[in-house]
This record gives sequence, structure tokens and C-alpha cells, in this order.
Amino acid sequence: MKQPSNVTRSRGDLPAPAADRAFDQLDAAAQRAHLDDVARRALARWNLPADSALRLLSLSENATYRVDAPTLEAPAALRVHRTGYHSRAGIETELAWMAALRAEAGIDTPQAIAGADGGFVQCVDTPALAESRFVDLFHFIPGAEPDESALAGPFEQLGRLTARLHAHAAHWQRPDFFERLVWDFDGCLGTRSHLGHWQQAPGLDAADRAVLEATAACIRERLAGYGTAPQRFGLIHADLRLANLLVDGDTTHIIDFDDCGLGWHLYDLATALSFIETRDDIDALVAAWLRGYREIGTLDATDEAEIPTFIMMRRMTLLGWVATHPSADMAIEQGESFARDTVMLAERYRARLA
Repeated sequence: MKQPSNVTRSRGDLPAPAADRAFDQLDAAAQRAHLDDVARRALARWNLPADSALRLLSLSENATYRVDAPTLEAPAALRVHRTGYHSRAGIETELAWMAALRAEAGIDTPQAIAGADGGFVQCVDTPALAESRFVDLFHFIPGAEPDESALAGPFEQLGRLTARLHAHAAHWQRPDFFERLVWDFDGCLGTRSHLGHWQQAPGLDAADRAVLEATAACIRERLAGYGTAPQRFGLIHADLRLANLLVDGDTTHIIDFDDCGLGWHLYDLATALSFIETRDDIDALVAAWLRGYREIGTLDATDEAEIPTFIMMRRMTLLGWVATHPSADMAIEQGESFARDTVMLAERYRARLA
């Protein structure tokens, strides 16, 4: 496969691996207390009072807090990053694209707030853990996830928004510091797997592993033939699920660009189906997404033929995430059935190609 541009990134300003190990040795309560402390100490970087109200909104890869302070005209959202995932340049690239999407394409995205020193990305050190964490602050985004009682409409909207993102990314003048993850085969299922290695997932026996190894080899071969031409591969959101849309009246905001990077456009379709790949109506959801996408973007028959490949690759990528995040709410909710269902989907995928 031809290697796309920007596939490598500098890791010179990432925390040392020892930082992750020290944090991981803490129990859940101590980890939460540490993240709360980092968030509290970060407030000074924006000249916010130390006694500002902080409320945890989500705790997954990062910890996100709502901030209410008398010096703020409206609530803000403070994000405490995990260690060892993004560099400062990587986070600044994310924030730059989000700003450009709003300014140039009219797409509603969270906007970062500069700190007192003018920087959007601040770093909070914790010498006791030999740890440094990046922190950023955003204007608070109101709204709720789309109604999932009938998914065809929301998926059509999701496809339409995804096409708008791709159209903007194709012509965006990237900053000199551009640096993001790459969601190619190696970044998803290879030695550079960003979310973890599926081989470590619980509930797999030798036969299951053989099925998934053969499936990964099939995915690699098909994607090598599919290629990385610009009309297929570029800057993508990489986690564009309904959970990352917030609807506020007539406005739909796209949030959580933490995984945005270089990848196949159809990977964004696969991410829309994350954790729901076993639904009986999956083909109808794909069709709805394609209808919305084609209002703005273009996909040909060759693209459409590889949709099952991207869905399968994303599912195996998520299996790696479940394996390395056993305490995450979503991983607990999925349980060992996620591995069994992944093997079932892999067998179905290969049978479909036979």
C-alpha cells in the first residue's frame, strides 16, 4: 500500500511511559482524585478562581469537567488529557481544525479558550507521579444526543455532516505544526494499534484467534488494493458516532475530535456503527448514512464494496480498546460477549467475500 503523507509524528513532548504506569497503579478512587486535583490546579492557567465549581461530565480516555465560575459569562468545559496519547502539536492541530471548521465551513464545533499566557494547551505537572498532563478549556456546548428511537433519520444526518467535514478537510490549509494519529491498517490492527491490540481481549480461544488473524490478513490485503488516493483517504473525525453529536434546537454540534487524524473516509462510516454492528437493521443504517453523505460527497461502487471491510476493521479495533480498557463503562457493558460477537462478525465477513 502506498504510504499516505503525515503518517509519522514526533513524540518528543509526550510524557514518559513511566507516567502511565504510576497512574495505573492507583485504584479507581485515587485515579479520580488525581484527575480532580489536576483539573483544580489547571484553573489558574485561565485566571479562574481556585474555588470554581467543577463537575465531572465524562471519564473515558480523558476527563472532562464542567466549570462554573463568576468570572465566566457562561459555563466552560475543561478537558484533562490522558498521558502518552497526543503531543502538544497534535492537540493544537485538533483545535486548529475545529476552529477552521466553524470559521470556514459553518460547522458547529467546540471552540477552545486561550489561557492567560495566550496558549490553548496548558501542561500541569505532578512530580509525585512523575507525570505531566495537557489540559484545555472550551466554551460549553449545550444540547442532547439525537433521538435514537428511530435511527434512519439521525444516520442520514450523520452522513451529511460527515461529508461536510471531508469536503472541508480536502481543501484546508494545514498548519505547519500539523500532527495527528493515522488510522491506516497498522494504526488500527497492526503493531502501531492506537486503541490497543485485539489479541489481548478476554474470551478468545485458539480457534477464535485463528479466525481473527485470518480476517485481519484479509482486511490488510483488501485495503492494499483499495489504496489511499486523496478522494478516499484524508483528515477524518475517526469517532463520528451519534453520541458525538449534540442537538440544540435547530443547531447540531459535532464534538469529541480527540481521535481525529488521517484515515479512509469510509472509516468514519464504520465508526458511526461502533458497538452496534450486530443489529439486524445494520444495512438500513448504512443506506441511510450513504443517502446523507451523497447529498454532498461522492462514493463510487468500489468504495461501497469495501464498506464491510471498514466495519470489520473498526470492530476489531474496538476489540483492542475493550481489551486495554477493562474498567471503562462501555467495556464493562459489552462484556465477553463482545469478543464472541466479533468472531461471529468476522466469520460472516469472510463468508460474504467468498
